[in-house]
Amino acid sequence: MVLFTTLAIFVGILGVRSARADVAGGVSTATSTRMRFVTTGDAHTCVVLDDYGVRCFGLGSEGRLGSGATANIGDSTLRSVASSAAIGLGLRRTARAIAAGSAHTCALLDDWSVKCWGYNADGQLGIGVTDSRGDSSSEMDDALPAVDFGAGRTATQIAVGGHHSCALLNNSDVKCWGRNSVGQLGYGDTVNRGDGPNEMGSNLLAVEFPSGRSARSIVAGASHTCALLDNATVICWGANEYGQLGQNSVVAIGDSPSTRVKDTTPINLGTGRTALALAAGDGHTCAILDNSSVKCWGDGSQGRLGNESTDSIGDGSAQSVADATAISLGSGRTAIAITAGGSHTCAILDNSLVKCWGEGTDGRLGYGSQNSLGDSSSEMGDSLSAINLGSGRTAIAVSAGAQHTCAVLDDATLKCWGKGTNG
Repeated sequence: MVLFTTLAIFVGILGVRSARADVAGGVSTATSTRMRFVTTGDAHTCVVLDDYGVRCFGLGSEGRLGSGATANIGDSTLRSVASSAAIGLGLRRTARAIAAGSAHTCALLDDWSVKCWGYNADGQLGIGVTDSRGDSSSEMDDALPAVDFGAGRTATQIAVGGHHSCALLNNSDVKCWGRNSVGQLGYGDTVNRGDGPNEMGSNLLAVEFPSGRSARSIVAGASHTCALLDNATVICWGANEYGQLGQNSVVAIGDSPSTRVKDTTPINLGTGRTALALAAGDGHTCAILDNSSVKCWGDGSQGRLGNESTDSIGDGSAQSVADATAISLGSGRTAIAITAGGSHTCAILDNSLVKCWGEGTDGRLGYGSQNSLGDSSSEMGDSLSAINLGSGRTAIAVSAGAQHTCAVLDDATLKCWGKGTNG
């Protein structure tokens, strides 16, 4: 499963080898339709269009596409993206942002409310039951309840993980709900939230950060969550088997009273370094730092950390995050956006080109091969070419899913590459 990163946060990262291959064929959604945002889950993709409507395509099981059915969209001419209908979010409701998890999706609406649909066994939809939504008729539109954050509370940002969801609220609180098997909700226990009555609204407490600190932005990975705090430091909680929490250990945070988020020291990003943006994948985390360089930590398999090895960083076995060298993106190149998928990472560079690294299976890196990149010497920096998005084309957003990647281009079209099994 993966990721999610929700849409790419500007201040980025990317990479791959020198062989160049064109990522051909944009996704057709409708005549004259243009894209604003994109998010990728395990096996589905969602976009916010120029009219702020939402369309999703790919695997349709559990209602993750919000189509009122479980059929795939985009895997045949009979079920093309162009012929699909926009998701019903409610009367006159449109979307400001969209985020996809393993098998569910959430949207931040124009009135700052949040609606989620898809798989719901752990309460990740935040509606007090465990039934999926969006997989049968009459479950979307006004029939789909908004997440209750409490009186007067609305959301300003959303983050969706594998089986959990989080929102940054209008008072800078962070609330999370759904699966909590390893403390990914940040409440000092392993109790799910949102899967039963009286668990949401004012009964859902805010995540407690160190004294005096609040969150500026949030991201969610498969089973961990991270917050960029108001002083530009970073705290992560949840699963930590690969060091993805950046604490030089493999001890989970947020799963017991002795591992509370509020007692956690922010990640040491290096002397004098703070963070501008974050991305969380299955077992790794990345940050664009205040000098526009990029560091990644956690699971180093397949080169997803971009450190030209497969060693993990931040797990206490070798390098710490503080000691890790920033990823080489090429001579003079920095990042303006970053996204982390299941086992690969991508970045938009300061010249608006995209580089990806990590596992290359199914073509998810976009280089015309299945080779992993970033796991051996001489594969990053100038050796890693930018993805060929088409003549003269650059990217304004990128999102890495479990096994595929999508980018919104400068002409507001969409291109996706990688595993296409479910469309």
